[in-house]
Amino acid sequence: MMKRRGRNARAANGRDRRDGTPGAASPGAEIREMLMTGRVNDFTLKIATVNGTGSASANALLRKAIFRMGVPVMGKNYFPSNIQGLPTWYEIRATEQGHLTRSGEVHLMVAMNAETFAKDHAEVTPGGYLLYDSTWPRTRDLDRDDIHVIGVPLAYMVNHQFVDARTRILMKNIAYVGALAALLDLDLEVIEGLLKETFGERKAKLVDANMQAVELGYEHTRANYACPLPLRVERRDLTQGHIVIDGNTTAALGAMLAGATVGAWYPITPSTSLMDAFNGFCETYRRTASGERQFAVVQAEDELAAIGMVLGAGWMGARAFTPTSGPGISLMNEFLGFAYYTEIPAVVFDVQRVGPSTGMPTRTQQSDLMECAYAGHGDTRHICLYPGDPAEAFDLAVRAFDLAEHFQTPVFVVSDLDIGMNEWMVPELTWDETRQPDRGKVLSAEQLDRLSGPFQRYMDPDRDGIPLRTLPGVHPAGAFFTRGSGHSKHGTYTEDAAEYQEVMDRLGHKFDTARAHVPSPDIEYAYAAGAVGGRNRHRPTRCALVTLGSCDLAAREARKRLKASGTELDYCRVRAFPFTDEVERFLAEHDILFVVEQNRDAQFRSMLLMETDVNRSKLVSVLHYNGLPIACTHIEEAVLAHLDRGEAV
Repeated sequence: MMKRRGRNARAANGRDRRDGTPGAASPGAEIREMLMTGRVNDFTLKIATVNGTGSASANALLRKAIFRMGVPVMGKNYFPSNIQGLPTWYEIRATEQGHLTRSGEVHLMVAMNAETFAKDHAEVTPGGYLLYDSTWPRTRDLDRDDIHVIGVPLAYMVNHQFVDARTRILMKNIAYVGALAALLDLDLEVIEGLLKETFGERKAKLVDANMQAVELGYEHTRANYACPLPLRVERRDLTQGHIVIDGNTTAALGAMLAGATVGAWYPITPSTSLMDAFNGFCETYRRTASGERQFAVVQAEDELAAIGMVLGAGWMGARAFTPTSGPGISLMNEFLGFAYYTEIPAVVFDVQRVGPSTGMPTRTQQSDLMECAYAGHGDTRHICLYPGDPAEAFDLAVRAFDLAEHFQTPVFVVSDLDIGMNEWMVPELTWDETRQPDRGKVLSAEQLDRLSGPFQRYMDPDRDGIPLRTLPGVHPAGAFFTRGSGHSKHGTYTEDAAEYQEVMDRLGHKFDTARAHVPSPDIEYAYAAGAVGGRNRHRPTRCALVTLGSCDLAAREARKRLKASGTELDYCRVRAFPFTDEVERFLAEHDILFVVEQNRDAQFRSMLLMETDVNRSKLVSVLHYNGLPIACTHIEEAVLAHLDRGEAV
C-alpha cells in the first residue's frame, strides 16, 4: 500500500491537467479564484458512468462514508433496464439541514462516460466542478468559464497498478472514490472500515486492493490540487438513530411482521426486489427448528396468475400479497374487480414506474394513481395507501393487511421506484411486539354453532357496510357460494335489479366507512392562531401545497425556500384513498391549492375533483414526469411563476 499523506496537507505547486495528458498542467493557484465558496455539508454530487462497470459499489461507498461521518445524505440511482453498456447516473446530496431530496443542482459532476460527457458537462451548476478521467483528451469546445474542470488520470493509474482487465475497470471507479475523498475531505479510515465490513476478514486481499485504488486517486489529487475544496464534508453527529434503506426492503419486512405467509408475483422492475427481500426475511424467520418453511413464495407465469393465487390464499384465510407495477396492475384488473365484489382480502404493492416495456418506462413516476383507485370492471373503488418514504412504506405495509381483512377487500400500497429502489436515510424502524392483527369480522366455529339461522355471507348486521366472513373448513354452517358481481345479499345468484343495487349500495357504504379508518393526512399550517374553545386552531394561508407519496420531501423543502422569499404556504400530504374528512376541510380552507404530483395528466388532481367538493378553479397543477425524482426547485419555480402572473398569497 502507498503511504498516506496528512489529511490537511497542501501541494504548494498544485497542478490542473488541462489537455488530458499526464503531466500537462496549469497553476493550481487559479483554482480558488473560480471555485464555489463555502458549501460545507450542503452540496450535490452526481456521478455519470456506464451500467455494468461496478460503479454502484463505488457510489454506495461514497454515500455510506458521508453517512458514517454523521452528515445526512441522499442517494438516488438513475439506471437503465439492461445488464450493461448504457449510461447510468448516481446522485448524492449531503445536506446538514436534512433536505433528503433532489436539489435541482449539480455542484460536482464526476464525468466517467464519454458518451454523455457533453450533457454531464453542461449540467454542472455555475461555480461548480467537473471531475473527469484525464487519461484521454477531452473536447476543448466543452470548456466553460463558469466552472472548474479537474482532470485525474484514473485509467492511466490503475492500468499501471493492476493486471487483470476486469479488475482495472472496477478499480477505476474505486480510484475516483479516492479522488473525491481528497476533494471533499472524506475520512479514509471510514472508507477502509466500510470496505472491511463489505468484504470481511476472509477477503482481506480485496480490502487491500480497493484501498490501493482509493489511495491512488487520493494521493494524485492531493498532490496536484488544493484539497479539500470549499465544497466538502465536515464531521457532524446528525445521523444517530437513523438507517439507510430502500422502500422495497422495508415494505417486505412490514409484510412479514404483519403476518403475510403467501406471496405470489411475476418479476417486473421495480418491484421484484420486494419479493426477493420478503423471501429472504421468511427464510430467516419463518422456518421451524427442523427447517420446515411456514410460508409460500410462488413465481407465477404472469401477473394474472399471481393475483389469482393471492386471492385463493386470502379466501382461505392466509394473509397474502403480490408486488407489481403499472403493467401488472393492468393484467390483474379482472381479478381485482372480482375480489372487490366477492370481498376477498388481498394486498397489492404497486411500485410505480413510467409505463410498459423497457428502457425509459423503468424510471420513476406516479403514473398508476387512478389505475389503482379504480381497478376492475364496473363500479369499483379500492383503498390505497401512499407512503412518503421507506419508513412509512414499512408502517403502511403492516396497516394494509389489517385494512384488507377488516374491510374484506383489496388494498393497494402505492409506492414508486424512487421509494422502492433508492436508499433513503430514515429513522430506525420500530416494532411493537404486543401488536395484534385486525382479522376483521371472521366468525369462529363457536360463533357459527350459536347461529339461530343460516349464515348469509353478504348481510350487513352492523350497518357499516362490512359483512360477516367465514373461512373454508372451519364449520359446515359457514359454507357459502362465492361469486362475482351477480349475487344477492344472501350470497345467492341473482339477476334481479333491486337485489344487485342493494349489494352495490352496501359496497359503496363500506368504502365510505373506510374513510374514518385509513391514515390521516399530514397537515402543517404556517400560522397558529392559538387555542380556541379548548382546541388548537390555525389561521390558513390563502395558498397551500397538496401532494402525496414521494413528492413529500421536495414539497417540504420548496415550502421552506418559498417562506425564505416571503411566500407562506400551508401543507397537506394525502396518505390514503378514500380521502378523509381532514382533506376535504383543508381543500375548503384555501383559495389556491398547488397540487404536486409526478405524472403528465394530473391524476391526483382528477381524483380530488371526482371525490371531493373542491372547486375546480382552486386547483393548480404542478406536474413533473420526466422519469427523474421531483426536485424542490421545480415546485418552487412553478409556484412563483403562477403567483407572478397575478396571484398573490
